[in-house]
Amino acid sequence: MKKVGDGTRILNFMVDGFLVFWLSFFAFRFWNFYVIYWHFKPINFWWFVAAMLFVYYALFETVFARTPGKWITGTKVVDLHGNPPSVSRVLLRTALRLIIIDFLFNAIWGKPLHDYCSRTMVVEI
Repeated sequence: MKKVGDGTRILNFMVDGFLVFWLSFFAFRFWNFYVIYWHFKPINFWWFVAAMLFVYYALFETVFARTPGKWITGTKVVDLHGNPPSVSRVLLRTALRLIIIDFLFNAIWGKPLHDYCSRTMVVEI
């Protein structure tokens, strides 16, 4: 079990961030159709991003322990013993990603807040 470096994590973030942004954009445009023609309540775009981020990571990491970004880089999420993370750990990990200063904890603990609190890590396959 070899822990991945910061460059791999950044590449994972860029690939997954790109996908989350576009999924959020299409969901937002779909919602705006109903806002315009059916007078639904408008919702800020960033709420769509936060919701899509949570659903995206929770779904992929619960089912596969990997996201598309992790598939590309050949990595996966495991608990501290090398086993796939439990659903509760994945949900905690996903919720903590929504904290905007999550990545800054990498300088303090050597890993982001979502890894530290959920007791998980990203390793090479």
